[in-house]
Amino acid sequence: MSFYKKIQENKPLIMGIINITPDSFYDGNYYNNFSLIKERIKHMVKEGVDIIDFGAISSRPGSKDVTEDEEEERLFPLFIKIKKEFPDLITSIDTYRSKIAEKAILCGANIINDIYAGRYDSNILSVVKRYNIPYIIMHMNGQPSNMQKDINYKDFQYDILSFFEKKIKHIQDMGHTQLILDPGFGFGKTIQHNYQLVNMIPELKKFGLPILAGLSRKSMISQVLKTNANGSLNGTSILNSVCLMNGANIIRVHDVKEAKEAVEIIKKIKENPFVK
Repeated sequence: MSFYKKIQENKPLIMGIINITPDSFYDGNYYNNFSLIKERIKHMVKEGVDIIDFGAISSRPGSKDVTEDEEEERLFPLFIKIKKEFPDLITSIDTYRSKIAEKAILCGANIINDIYAGRYDSNILSVVKRYNIPYIIMHMNGQPSNMQKDINYKDFQYDILSFFEKKIKHIQDMGHTQLILDPGFGFGKTIQHNYQLVNMIPELKKFGLPILAGLSRKSMISQVLKTNANGSLNGTSILNSVCLMNGANIIRVHDVKEAKEAVEIIKKIKENPFVK
């Protein structure tokens, strides 16, 4: 069975996050050497992670782009060692550059996670098609440097659904079908928009593609609870649980143990429906 088929099954998967960056909003400048990353991966695997997503560019609101050379220098020395140390690990690469994506695939990456959905570098679509690899399409209004400064939609729900409808058709017309949809929590959205997205997951499921929910420790939680990222674990677990109930196939998280517990509890609820 291909890994994409596994994603399409009813059992939700957990994607753990490792940011190889100096400025990510939660764990920036922490996982900056192989020893720390190795121990973190061992811990995640022990807790039940299914996929680990590696990113070498921060996409937090207000973050600046880095050069392709810098992204490459951050990512590959560590990623190549990781694949040698953990050859069976399912890995995702968070990049929007086609050259980085192709090199990552050749080094053993299993999924490409593109926050721009091909808007930054359209050649990335040809790369994922060529290697027939799962591709995560995310919705983002603007770009990380300005996405939270001027948030404007004519009709938020229509605009989100229309974006995915057009993007899916374009990529499938190219001949690539291994697609995953990410609504883009926190990427050019107000607090209200983010919570609408939680409720829109059943509508997004109508496209017949797996849905990824990535809202771990984001400000949509900390602002409501009047805390910070460090105090947002419980809120993250609650929202992950709602997303799972609404049909999310993958939850992208910093905290694998708590995500695994949410998956198991929701699984038990769905196995025991109320029958009149």
